[in-house]
Amino acid sequence: MPTAYPVSVVVLDGQTLNPGDLSWEEWHQQFHLQVFSYTPPSLVLERAQGAQVVATNKTPISARVIEKLDSLKLINVLATGYDVVDIQAAKHKGVVVCNAAGYSSHSVAQHVFALLLSITNRPYQHHQDAVQMGQWAAQEHFSYTLGTVSELRGKTLGLIGFGQIGTEVARIALAFGMQVVAHRRQQGLPSPKGVLYCSLPQLLAQSDVVSLHCPLNTETREMVNSSFLAQMKQGAILINTARGGLIDETALAQWLNSGKLGGAGIDVLKQEPPIGASPLLTAHRCLVTPHMAWASLESRKRLMDISLANILGFLNHRVQHRVA
Repeated sequence: MPTAYPVSVVVLDGQTLNPGDLSWEEWHQQFHLQVFSYTPPSLVLERAQGAQVVATNKTPISARVIEKLDSLKLINVLATGYDVVDIQAAKHKGVVVCNAAGYSSHSVAQHVFALLLSITNRPYQHHQDAVQMGQWAAQEHFSYTLGTVSELRGKTLGLIGFGQIGTEVARIALAFGMQVVAHRRQQGLPSPKGVLYCSLPQLLAQSDVVSLHCPLNTETREMVNSSFLAQMKQGAILINTARGGLIDETALAQWLNSGKLGGAGIDVLKQEPPIGASPLLTAHRCLVTPHMAWASLESRKRLMDISLANILGFLNHRVQHRVA
């Protein structure tokens, strides 16, 4: 079947982007496309050999692989974060790297509040324990709760990382009537009216909820450690939908189990899937979801469209979303 461009494109891990509810047809019409559901590190070099464009979501592309792929011109990251690619090696080899910033902002922001409300209101536990297990039916009064339920209105939300996702989270928080403070505003993005900026110690000291939206790098790796947690308010809630490596998981588990924190909503872990025993999986009042905040149907469709546009833009000398 003839294609619009005589270019070989390899997708290393297409299953997460498209588990079957989307279509690669438009990609097939444009390029010579090969989509692998999953690629272990040992097969990356073999499968990417001869391709001009390689697309990856979470499959690492190392310096060794980049050095040996002589045909490679573009690495298209099927995500916002691009820490799976050795950026310095790509620059050295003259390989362009693009990402898909902004595709998941609405989906991730929605999941932030799904986690937060699951901690404050505990709807599933009330359904399962209070209703299904008969606790409610055994009460004398019409209303029953498993514990204290608190409102978000009037609470302070602290945002660490204030790019597109952080901005969307702020808008939702303001609609709930929360006070919003942020650390390190991202330049070039409009800020919702009512957001205040402060230092990190000030943010931790006053926030009832702290939500992480920063990239994982040498500066932020395990930034949530014992010192960080000691600065948080008694009973505060931590939300992480960014990267698992931002958190010292042992330290967070200890603080949760001590009762000093009110809870944690975690969508990302250091090891994914959690083959080892992450201490957060059994920590007190810690809700863990399987890295799904980004994965709504609408979000994945935007990701597929942006990624296709990235490749077409590169082929037509109009590079977009370039990170290297």
